[in-house]
Amino acid sequence: MQIFLINLNRRNDRLDAMTAQLARLGLAATRIPAIDADEVGADWLAQFFRTHGPLGVIPKGDQCCSLSHRRAWAAFLASGAPYATVLEDDVVLCDAAAHLLRCTDWIVDGTSVVKLEHFGPQSQRVLVGEQTDIGAGHSIAPILSRHTGAAAYVISRAAAMRLSAVEVWDVPVDHLMFNPNVSPLAQELQPFQLLPAIARQSADASDIKHWRLADRRLNIKLVRREIVRAYYECRLLPRQIAAVLAGAARLKRVAGPLPVRFDQLPRPHPELVSARTATV
Repeated sequence: MQIFLINLNRRNDRLDAMTAQLARLGLAATRIPAIDADEVGADWLAQFFRTHGPLGVIPKGDQCCSLSHRRAWAAFLASGAPYATVLEDDVVLCDAAAHLLRCTDWIVDGTSVVKLEHFGPQSQRVLVGEQTDIGAGHSIAPILSRHTGAAAYVISRAAAMRLSAVEVWDVPVDHLMFNPNVSPLAQELQPFQLLPAIARQSADASDIKHWRLADRRLNIKLVRREIVRAYYECRLLPRQIAAVLAGAARLKRVAGPLPVRFDQLPRPHPELVSARTATV
């Protein structure tokens, strides 16, 4: 299975670390140059995003991250492959990735997206539907509640085409794909969760965190946005409770073996650095 790695041009350190990590697992990736929020203007971004959405204004960093994923989908669609893996450049992978990211025989026919990562506290539970055993101690299950983060996922051609057709975004990419509370498209795609997860994004490595913090200063806009956000987060609750009571859903712990921190990954061998992943 082809892997696409989203990486900022100015973060060669991350590219080196990801190249070494993938090589250790017997994997390689095609590099997708990420759109840098420090280099593009707000006027250019405005054509792709609504001024307000279910979660309020989308911070500039999240806008660029979202469009970077769209670049990855375009590269995948051009490849002709039936499935691909998309990774961000600050994700840590468990050893199980060596098999799961090399082949597609474990992917159930008709699956649109499989979320590979765990996002949130280690103890976090996500509401999922019926689990399907895929072997080697793993299963997949439909995601029935919010589980955001888009640092690692497998995507089908049909899902990539559907997501690429979104002309104007009103939520960031991870909510678009993995938050049915605010995204009708997430409900349509019915993404699956890999259990246990094999990927974890570093909490300390984000290049867009400062854009989010700048947008969260306490004011009347923030209060209004949080009230609207609370409404969307709760609006599917009756359906979710009914699914649990009917035995069709349950809260499941997603976290797998805790990977090391991204900044604790082994440094790459010089030969690996000289043989960096290809760029689209």
